[in-house]
Amino acid sequence: MKKIVLFLFALITVFYVGGCDEKDDPAGLRGVGIVPGITDVNPAIFDSKDLENSYVEFKISLPDGVVADEATIVGSYNGDGARLEIAKINTFPSTVRITSSEAISKLGLSMGAINNGDVFTFEVLIKSGTRVNNSNSVLNVSVACAFNPDLAIGTYAVVSDDWGAAGQLTVTADPDDPYTIYVQGLAAIEGVNEDRGPLVMHINPLSYEVIADKTVIATDYFGYDNGAFAGKGTFSSCDGTYTMNFTITVDQGSFGTYLFVMTRTDL
Repeated sequence: MKKIVLFLFALITVFYVGGCDEKDDPAGLRGVGIVPGITDVNPAIFDSKDLENSYVEFKISLPDGVVADEATIVGSYNGDGARLEIAKINTFPSTVRITSSEAISKLGLSMGAINNGDVFTFEVLIKSGTRVNNSNSVLNVSVACAFNPDLAIGTYAVVSDDWGAAGQLTVTADPDDPYTIYVQGLAAIEGVNEDRGPLVMHINPLSYEVIADKTVIATDYFGYDNGAFAGKGTFSSCDGTYTMNFTITVDQGSFGTYLFVMTRTDL
């Protein structure tokens, strides 16, 4: 695949040188009236290794000068749209704690049926008089392992069937920020002189989403200038796996976006 892309890219380089329908929302009115906010989320996952005692905590607030009668927190599971009542509050701002066992019980689930990767969705319904407004802020809470900085670094095997690359990488963390990750070896595994880099990636501590900054990793990349990687993906906090979609570019243009899976080999 990579050889085909490089050939087509070279060929292209040569030629180059030469209205919405409105529907009623069953959860209430959106975007009008009172719009509550969900902020200060910490922690933001249900810890799968301590599911019975895990919880999420966040603040619900209203815009300055706005008064409401009460707020109802509703929950759904894995996108089922159930929106069942989880809790009520009547003071603002208010700090809310929802335990995983509480959410599981009120959504009619069982503890044994919950798996890593499952997602609980929490929304806030605000009642003011006869009007009910649904918050534009939605909190998605994943079931995952708590972040372990030692599990996010080490020696990794990387495979990209799409790009046709495989090999070994070295992953380290910024000494002042365990959520800032440095990746070395993405050019070297292809026999390219990796004279730039490392690739810089950032793990979102709340969602474990990963953003890779556009980083030049090789000055000469298959005969093109300044080969760079950028992209986004996810980090598995349970086994340290990174699943990334990298866009590969050079000064002359882009090769496209490809799936790379990075798996720890030194556990």
